[in-house]
Amino acid sequence: MSEIIEINQADMLQAVNRAEIDIQIATAKMYPRDINSTLNKIETYATMDKETAEDCFYVLRRKGAGGQDTVIEGLSVRMAEIIAGAWGNLRVATHIVGNDGKMITAQAVCHDLETNFAVCKEVKRRITDKYGKTYSEDMQVVTGNAAAAIAFRNAVLAVIPKAVTKKVINEVKKVALGQSIDLEQSRQNVIAYFSKLGVTQAQILQYLEVKSVEEIDKGMIFELRATANAIKEGTTTVQETFIKPAIEAQQEAAAKKRATTAKERAEAAIARATGAAAPAPDPAPAVDKETGEIKENKNK
Repeated sequence: MSEIIEINQADMLQAVNRAEIDIQIATAKMYPRDINSTLNKIETYATMDKETAEDCFYVLRRKGAGGQDTVIEGLSVRMAEIIAGAWGNLRVATHIVGNDGKMITAQAVCHDLETNFAVCKEVKRRITDKYGKTYSEDMQVVTGNAAAAIAFRNAVLAVIPKAVTKKVINEVKKVALGQSIDLEQSRQNVIAYFSKLGVTQAQILQYLEVKSVEEIDKGMIFELRATANAIKEGTTTVQETFIKPAIEAQQEAAAKKRATTAKERAEAAIARATGAAAPAPDPAPAVDKETGEIKENKNK
């Protein structure tokens, strides 16, 4: 009599997954990473050229509670990919775990197979516009991919110690900031790039808080390119970074102008109501017609 064996699909997949992880951990223990060699790889990959080094960072400007600008600088998704690839013995997986029609949620898990240390990170991104209308399917896919990339970065950088990579990252930044062959050309290139995104030159100058293009130095160019990385990754948007602050600044200036005008009108009205008038000028001095001598004004 033959026996019927039932196979639970979920249990089978779990067993296969567990076996894969056990094999990877065993392999990682047999071939542990060499820290110095790993750091050299990261630096080599990230500094192959200036453009690659520039792609390794992102910059965001946000208004603080007191209205002052707060600059947030970090490592981009590209840098996280370079670090993960050179670090080795890592297991990283990303998934879209939620979509409620308003927000899409991506999850990333990074597992260091040598230390058996794992981190799970979630990133949420809105999939509705300012009118509350849900994005198209294609835009939801794009938004989901951006959220997954950011979750990947956050998970990888949470597992790999910052203290270990700090020195290398400083070297990469030096290359990104490096001496520009033609500063003027770099300015024009970055302005042209943002122009394609709908950002005007005036908005760029306002963002950097300078009055002319000539005041844009290589540090500012680095910041603009790092901001472009943040926009490409989906960490921020053109609207949030350039358009919205420009509109808010115009509204603030208009409000101040209206307040000044109202104050002046109020002061004038008070002056009219109280009968206040400007003091009369001193009378002209009296002159003796015969001698030409100036006489003392007794009414003074």
